[in-house]
Amino acid sequence: MRISSVHAWWVQIPIKTAEQHISDFGRMKTFDAAILKIETDDGIVGWGEGKNAAGSAGHYGSLVHLLNNEIGPKIIGRDPADITFIWEDLYNGVRSRKAAMAGHAMPELARRGLTVAAISAVDIALWDILGKSRGEPVWKLLGGRKSDRLPAYASGGWAKEDKIGEQLLAYVEDGGFRAVKMRVGAMDGPPHVSAARVKAARAALGPDIAIMVDAHGTYTVSDAKRFAHQVADCDLAWFEEPIIADDKPGIADLRSATHIPIATGEGEATRYAFRDIVVRRAADILQPDPAFCGGISEAMRIGSLASAFNLRLAPHLWAGAPCFFAGLHICAASPASFTVEYSLGANPMIHDIVQEDVKVEDGNIAIPEAPGLGLTMNEDMIKAHAVTE
Repeated sequence: MRISSVHAWWVQIPIKTAEQHISDFGRMKTFDAAILKIETDDGIVGWGEGKNAAGSAGHYGSLVHLLNNEIGPKIIGRDPADITFIWEDLYNGVRSRKAAMAGHAMPELARRGLTVAAISAVDIALWDILGKSRGEPVWKLLGGRKSDRLPAYASGGWAKEDKIGEQLLAYVEDGGFRAVKMRVGAMDGPPHVSAARVKAARAALGPDIAIMVDAHGTYTVSDAKRFAHQVADCDLAWFEEPIIADDKPGIADLRSATHIPIATGEGEATRYAFRDIVVRRAADILQPDPAFCGGISEAMRIGSLASAFNLRLAPHLWAGAPCFFAGLHICAASPASFTVEYSLGANPMIHDIVQEDVKVEDGNIAIPEAPGLGLTMNEDMIKAHAVTE
């Protein structure tokens, strides 16, 4: 079996006006992603996804061009089962052979950002192909699963102080969630505004529903500390992306200053970046995004890092269907995982481009049983919403 074709699309699906939300990213009018299709010479198709932004906060023209014109041609004719070494070859570039024989990485200068986002899309699609070729779900190829259903948390929470309790309670009722995540930070202005919203949420939900907060990296270290102090009595499950990801010493400083668990990593690429987070003791929970960190392969390695340092894994899954389904398999197979992110914002990139019904019941989500990723893509929908440049 050999790879015969590789094609990516920038897919942009409109969100109904009534379902749009506003955050520090602005008003979310569309959901965007780079969706990748890899075909083999015996007819098996694998689907992947690459990301360089959250939702519709960015453009995907450059990533799609990279996949179609540089990354894709490099893997035509390769055995799709060579997942590890295709990853390493794409990462190391012209020195890939030397790196393989030497037993250590020799990456090109462009070893982060769009390069790893493209590798992520390829990696997810190759795992999909491998599972389909063997008639087994990806989690089985990764070593098995811990359960056929995993706890999920409702991810959303943009409402103002007077409405946030009502919004989060609606999430709980929607899928029986026992954990919810709300947004804080720059969208509110000063820390005390976010703190008031969190206090209102806790008052509405009571003590038995876990609350996470996500600042999207928009606080300074000092404001993150102020916010953490102001919500110290709210029993938060974690404080996500409190400050800019590039300031790892600052994140470590915050972690040492608060009892609230710190979660971070959605903007990090490769195990090397997560190694730096771990050795600096900057986080309690690692959050790699499969469509940006390096795919399923790299997310599993990051999960091993979490396990080795007695930390936990909670992948960032605000994404399209290939990334989300990849996350389900990662969470099922990683000993360090403990919860699955489930978007309660409008997400047509999950619900409208696959035939499967993706939902949470009694606070849990089922792990796919079908071969590969376990999704059936609607290719007509993808092509109908592909951006042409």
